Amino acid sequence: MEYFADNYDVAIIGAGHAGIEAGLASARMGVRTVVFTISADWVGNCPCNTAIGGTSKGTLVKEIDALGGEMGLATDHNMIQSRMLNLGKGPAVHSPRAQVDRRDYSAYMKNTLEKCENLDLRQAEIVDIKQLPDGQWQVKTKLEALYTAKCVVIATGTFLRGRVYVGEVNYPSGPDGMFPSNDLSDALHKLGVKTRRFKTGTPSRANKRSINFENLEVQEADEKLVRFSHDKSFTPENKAVCHITYTNDETKRVILDNLDRSPLYNGSIEGVGPRYCPSIESKIMTFPNKERHQIFIEPCGLNTQEMYLQGLSSSLPEDVQLKFLRTIPGFENIEVIRTAYAIEYDCVDPRYLKPTLEFLDFPGLFGCGTFCSSSGYEEAAAQGIVAGINAALLVKNKPPFILDRASSYIGTLIDDLITKTLTEPYRMMTSRSEYRLVLRQDNADLRLTKFGYELGLISKERYNEVCEKQRLIDEEIERIKSTTIAPSEELNSLLVSRETSPMKTGTKLIELVRRPELGYEDLAPFDKTRPELSDEIKEEVEIEAKYEGYIKRQQAQINEMRRLESKKLPEDLDYMSIVNLRLEAREKLSKIKPSSVGQASRIDGVSPADISVLLIYMEKEKI
Repeated sequence: MEYFADNYDVAIIGAGHAGIEAGLASARMGVRTVVFTISADWVGNCPCNTAIGGTSKGTLVKEIDALGGEMGLATDHNMIQSRMLNLGKGPAVHSPRAQVDRRDYSAYMKNTLEKCENLDLRQAEIVDIKQLPDGQWQVKTKLEALYTAKCVVIATGTFLRGRVYVGEVNYPSGPDGMFPSNDLSDALHKLGVKTRRFKTGTPSRANKRSINFENLEVQEADEKLVRFSHDKSFTPENKAVCHITYTNDETKRVILDNLDRSPLYNGSIEGVGPRYCPSIESKIMTFPNKERHQIFIEPCGLNTQEMYLQGLSSSLPEDVQLKFLRTIPGFENIEVIRTAYAIEYDCVDPRYLKPTLEFLDFPGLFGCGTFCSSSGYEEAAAQGIVAGINAALLVKNKPPFILDRASSYIGTLIDDLITKTLTEPYRMMTSRSEYRLVLRQDNADLRLTKFGYELGLISKERYNEVCEKQRLIDEEIERIKSTTIAPSEELNSLLVSRETSPMKTGTKLIELVRRPELGYEDLAPFDKTRPELSDEIKEEVEIEAKYEGYIKRQQAQINEMRRLESKKLPEDLDYMSIVNLRLEAREKLSKIKPSSVGQASRIDGVSPADISVLLIYMEKEKI
């Protein structure tokens, strides 16, 4: 029998990476919050790789931390291997990545939720959702408990009508053999929320004792660890190594001989998978002339022998998986603990959402994470913190929090989701940001801590530390601009050894720093007035000095973008009545309801000519 259980300000459905950040942000902003999860033992689960960060994703994690989120802290506290990717390229694409202990990470997140004021964690499957006549939302659990809330955030990951595929076998399931959420999907359809089918997959996990590491490449951690969080009260440690092996022609032969048994190729799976995280069978088909594919062997934790085989995602039958695995060097006698699988699930087209991640047609209902057609823990957490913040602000009757494309990768991610036509799960990449030289992982705190402080998610002390850091950077840049270095035999010897021209007259220090062959630290012996600065401040000074011209050029582009963003569009604007707009543009604008001319200009199918027509119409109608 149904019964009323409790009333909350904000209810979060799901306790994965999106739900955690949404719940913590909402509760920390002072509103009463509940987080529902199908299993309290799987809060913050990493059903795929136990790695946080990576190309572009590391920047997202640092931005989440700068706003007051938890993912960076959890990563630092549970890190077992740290690496900085893309160091051979420019700072715009440097990306921290860390292996974490899977179980410890999950336990850390669960404990964080349990201890958070204003937050209740509930193990319950939500089976129904509806909006009441007074505007509040009501959710019902499998045990028929009714909860009401002013706002609901859906963060269901891959659970909605989840179905697992392994060869000819398929069955309803969430990730890692958990229960799927079928009733909630039906309830959303009844409510009028349209969903679609996407899919993802995960590789096998193997027992470490069965892998022959003798001739495999060792992938050591970096000596210098890069933190994901602001917390310097402890020092993360490297505690594990990874290894690399490769597929071969025999691996390819086994897969091709059994391709008709793959649900990806025999039509069993209707959902679309992520192009940038393909299965091994997709890689073999897409790159038929590639001799081998790289496989990373990564530990799932310190207290388990389970090894994650990155690069071998598959939905082939279990017997075929065993057969192709044993063709790979080091895996000749492999023992599989968990078989690889593909999982298909329901998600929404995020173009039905506002930049706040609130649904356009359902006030008080928010979506985030995989539910919003994205892929990846970091993308989910980034959306989660924004959804949680905006749900809390809505409860408080305060203006929404919106990050634009020039502020952050988070802003770019959300803008892409709500604006572009997605035909596959969205994955963040550095190439998706046109302002990536400004939006670096190293300056996330300088860009976003102010917002976290204003929202009440960052302490005054922490905000002051970031302000002081910016002051020291600015002072040092001004100093090296005004400091002249005289030529000397020792300095010219250094310059010649670095294959750059020697000095004949005094030169401003900043001009030497800007030389590609030199670094800020190289000039320390010749810089007599240099103050004592931390490594992170030195890094910022060097980047700002070397790339000043490019950064100024990008800033000009940002200013123009923000000029268009400042031209707001009413939600109820009747685009179909603007006769000079092309029909496709009218249809797209009516569907997406962009919040600004800037967002409208990025919608697929809306041309520059359409934007000109729109601007003329706005001027004429005094909008």
